[in-house]
Amino acid sequence: MIKNKFFEEINGNFGFGCMRLTLKEDGNVDYDIFSKMVDEYIGAGFNYFDTAHGYLRGKSETAIRDCITKRYDRSKFLLTNKLTDPYFNSEEDIKTFFKQQLEWCGVEYFDFYLMHAQDRNNYKKFTKHKAYEICSEFKKQGLIKHLGISFHDKAEVLDMILNEHPEIEIVQIQLNYIDWLDASVESKKVYEVCEKHGKPVIVMEPVKGGSLVNLPKEADDILRELNGGTNASYALRFAASHPNIAMVISGMNTMEQMQDNISTMKDFKELSNDELNAIAKVVGIFNNLNLIPCTACHYCVEENTCPMNIRIPDLFSALNAHEAFHNWNTGFYYENVLTANDFGKASDCIKCGMCESVCPQHLQIRELLEKVSNVFDN
Repeated sequence: MIKNKFFEEINGNFGFGCMRLTLKEDGNVDYDIFSKMVDEYIGAGFNYFDTAHGYLRGKSETAIRDCITKRYDRSKFLLTNKLTDPYFNSEEDIKTFFKQQLEWCGVEYFDFYLMHAQDRNNYKKFTKHKAYEICSEFKKQGLIKHLGISFHDKAEVLDMILNEHPEIEIVQIQLNYIDWLDASVESKKVYEVCEKHGKPVIVMEPVKGGSLVNLPKEADDILRELNGGTNASYALRFAASHPNIAMVISGMNTMEQMQDNISTMKDFKELSNDELNAIAKVVGIFNNLNLIPCTACHYCVEENTCPMNIRIPDLFSALNAHEAFHNWNTGFYYENVLTANDFGKASDCIKCGMCESVCPQHLQIRELLEKVSNVFDN
């Protein structure tokens, strides 16, 4: 086991993201599957769990309470939660919401607490309502062990935030080999800002919402020629190979994913030059595909964001599959998305922009839905 050089209480460099837990047909978290995955994860010597109230409409937090907090001594696990924009409009709201989060998770404190999805827009709201100051007070009271942020914007914005709030201990950023040099995400530049300020990094989206697992055939063939690990393992190792990384979080929902990731991270090895060259070729292939860089976080459809009930990430996934694989049956997948729960079509979009206001990737969703509609609705 690698001892974390940034925070002594963290075991290893691999975190369990609880945003994409397996759901049963009734829409509730499958506690049996989640509990078994928790046991496998903790049994392998890891201990870091990540959640937020918006994950699965609050069901992630209560699943953590029932499958972790009630089953394990508090010293056996670390828990990260977040303060998210839609859930407060005043200083008092923040205090009330935080106390509710403790109750939902069944804990008396959070090991890490993050100002969630900070960007140039919502940072103004966090500042206006003194979110950083209030959470710093929670830390003084022992309700938070470490204070940090999760971040989705340009490097210059992160630099501004870290200059204004040196009390931030850790920064969670999106980092994977597709976004590393991407001009819109700026993973490398954002990572370098963290280095400049001496802030260790937590990585989210290391496999880009699963996009780096199910690769187009040409890209998949390149990694298979290495005769090494799985596609997910190369993505995780890319993220973890940078020296300022404290933690790589993976949002897993099957035991197979869990076991593959544990085998990768427990005996972690940095990527070789041959593997880095292969990944560079895969990046080149992706750049030529012009795919929608959606990570399927579902913020755009949670909490009734879309008034037309359009399942935006699923429709983007259908278009990406159409562009990447050119399969004749991608149209059937699109239709299945629409009929599963009477979801709206891409052409039903009324261009209200509510989805774009919460998208951490800052996608032009309204324009992209027009593209989806042109492919599938005509």
